[in-house]
Amino acid sequence: QVQLVESGGGLVQAGGSLRLSCAASGSIFRFNEMGWYRQAPGNQRELVAVITKDGSTNYADSVTGRFSISRDNAKNTVYLQMNSLKSEDTAVYYCNAKFYAFNYWGQGTQVTVSS
Repeated sequence: QVQLVESGGGLVQAGGSLRLSCAASGSIFRFNEMGWYRQAPGNQRELVAVITKDGSTNYADSVTGRFSISRDNAKNTVYLQMNSLKSEDTAVYYCNAKFYAFNYWGQGTQVTVSS
């Protein structure tokens, strides 16, 4: 059973930074893709950033240039560095891992940006 545990969320002022971590049970190298998604109240869950097994990355237009996703295979952890945070970044952030047809989610971590 795959477990993904997020941490690093919290309350930050607009313009500030946070780093989210997603620790996986077992090696993350097996996953084809890992990423971060977010869901604000009343909105659908949306992609924030993903990183593939070979290190390729993709970002939502709204976070490009401000957020950075990375992975540490030795620590079985994926990170999301969030800079220049805006109030519209407020949401629950979820870690995701994909292994072919299988899709795994963490429990989510709240990020609140005050203006």
